Amino acid sequence: MASEPARGARAFPLGVALIHDPRLNKGTAFSEAERDALALRGLLPPRILSIDEQLERVTRNLRGKPTDLDRYIFLVGLQDRNETLFYRLVTDHMTELMPIIYTPTVGEACMRFGHIFRRPRGLYVSIEDRGRVRELLAHWPEAEVDVIVVTDGERILGLGDLGAQGMGIPIGKLALYTACAGVHPARCLPVVIDVGTDNEELRNDALYPGLPIPRTRGEAYDALIEEFVSAVQEVFPHALLQWEDFATENAQGLLEKYRDRLCTFNDDIQGTAAVALAALYGATRITGTPLTEQRVLFFGAGASAIGVADLIAAAMERDGLGAAEANSRVWLFDSRGLVTAGRTDITQHKRRYAHEHAPASSLADAIDALKPTALIGLSTRGGAFDETVLHAMARTHERPIVFALSNPTSKAECTAEQAYTHTEGRAVFASGSPFEPVTLGDRTFEPRQANNAYIFPGLGLGAVLARARRVTDGMFLAAAAALADLVTEKDLERGAVLPRLDAIRTVSAAVAATVMREAEAQGLNDRALPENVEDYVARSMYVPAYASYV
Repeated sequence: MASEPARGARAFPLGVALIHDPRLNKGTAFSEAERDALALRGLLPPRILSIDEQLERVTRNLRGKPTDLDRYIFLVGLQDRNETLFYRLVTDHMTELMPIIYTPTVGEACMRFGHIFRRPRGLYVSIEDRGRVRELLAHWPEAEVDVIVVTDGERILGLGDLGAQGMGIPIGKLALYTACAGVHPARCLPVVIDVGTDNEELRNDALYPGLPIPRTRGEAYDALIEEFVSAVQEVFPHALLQWEDFATENAQGLLEKYRDRLCTFNDDIQGTAAVALAALYGATRITGTPLTEQRVLFFGAGASAIGVADLIAAAMERDGLGAAEANSRVWLFDSRGLVTAGRTDITQHKRRYAHEHAPASSLADAIDALKPTALIGLSTRGGAFDETVLHAMARTHERPIVFALSNPTSKAECTAEQAYTHTEGRAVFASGSPFEPVTLGDRTFEPRQANNAYIFPGLGLGAVLARARRVTDGMFLAAAAALADLVTEKDLERGAVLPRLDAIRTVSAAVAATVMREAEAQGLNDRALPENVEDYVARSMYVPAYASYV
């Protein structure tokens, strides 16, 4: 009896099986020779269309859909039928489609995931799989995986506990790894850790796809995560593991536990931090005040806010400040008011930024007292930067920096129009969700979304190409600086503190090259760097184009 093929080995399919393989399917673009050689004759309409002609058809169909959720479902269907055409569509229309395949539309898709479910994608690891997680990973059909994105669904964007329906997040993130940075889709693995949900509405929903049980916590949860990480190290030893949308306590704890054990990072903490730092660098070029002279007030003190605060403080230290001085320039405002040294109710992760100061129970009062140069929202409290708050920032500085970074759009602390209007067009603004240009008088502002996609795909690509053993804060600092360097004077004139989103593949290539060099500088690369790093990165990036099969 013939031996079984190695895991991940694929016999090339023929006929209908080929058409049903989204990775290999070309649809009406199969040539005459391919149709004869691959048993396709008669299974396709006779006219042969190029990928450009196919692109025209799917673009028309997409734009004819009535809602963003309908467009999301259409794109998922295209990805399930013809992966190459899907990625060609996304890369050609990045600015238009990024908000569809990721924030903000992915939030709505996750909320309704069980109702719009079409075809399984990714790996589901549940609490009932304790003791056999390695077996589950071995079921994945690809032998080589470069990037794994995993969530437990407890804190999906600003929407809370969506349990197994959080699978939409790893799927979306990995689509961006491919579209933005050219990581091959065959080498991407989305994973959801299903330990139940405390969302009672979901547990009572007959179409909820996960375990309808209260969320597992404590030792059983920790043991499952440990088994998962150990299995990843065994089955996919060179993979980058990205943690996504874990609740604050778990997000920070898991990062600290595993960051020195394998190549891993938390995008909500570190990716958000890097793009926010890059945006702040851009803002300093508009205001003329260097980073070391900024005073930053955070509205929100969860894992993302602390991650951004830590990276900003580290950047200030790198730029010449002592640690104590850098820390003193960062302040937090949480659900109970200004975080000060005299409070007894603050958690350990906030203490670094708990300074001596009188209490302040309102954000506007805190702004008047501290006179921050920058206000950064990571609270998921929609509308929190109201007219009173924005007026306070406008009184404080001629060019106040206002970043409303919570997403999806319903959770944004303010809109771009509100930020510009209530500061008489003086605000330097960035957001976590996309907003349209705003015209005030004779000036039009182009707010840019501080999207983590500027950072994590390129950083992940660089880590993979260097075969980095770890992902370090130094890599995120370097990535932020590389991103900031790509902001042009024309961008700044329009009030934009980040590059245009349609330049994302150029951005990702620059970030990847920077990260590779940083890995080498820290002695963390297990693969020697080529003489021309930029050229190597460009040649390594997946390009969505049809291959010839004959």
